[in-house]
Amino acid sequence: MKNVFLILVVVISFFNCNVKKDIENTPTIVSIKTNANTLLDEWHQAASEANYEGYFAKMDSLSVFIGTDATENWSKTQFQKFSKPFFDKGKAWSFKPLERNVYVNEAKDFVWFDELLTTWMGTCRGSGVLEKRQNVWKIKHYVLSVEIPNNDIQAVILAKKKSDSIFLSTINR
Repeated sequence: MKNVFLILVVVISFFNCNVKKDIENTPTIVSIKTNANTLLDEWHQAASEANYEGYFAKMDSLSVFIGTDATENWSKTQFQKFSKPFFDKGKAWSFKPLERNVYVNEAKDFVWFDELLTTWMGTCRGSGVLEKRQNVWKIKHYVLSVEIPNNDIQAVILAKKKSDSIFLSTINR
């Protein structure tokens, strides 16, 4: 009877320890948001320092970058090719976050975010998706857009009318 009791205590202790370790190793929403903010801050910092390797290491191999021009819908490889000359000259771009909202899925392996940025183009918005694989967060998708005040939208529509017409004629072929 003592042996059965001892075995039972050992088995229960083993499972309690494993459950406790699982709980301790489970990331919290706060820690995930902190990791996401750190990754994005380091990504923007790498660009401002023209750190090509540091910048693109934050992006997944299958990531997408969508820029402000209608033609800028790039795979990581395409975006690297476009960006390389800027990084090689030692001057890429500098985006400084003004605010950021980060959201986490229930499985805690997927994050989406939006951020307001100060840039050389004025105020911009970035939004995107991060995915955690093999315990590493990577940028999967990023969209950069120029913020246009509602009161100025008519002037912007007029300013880009010719470019839109040319672009639409090439895409509708």
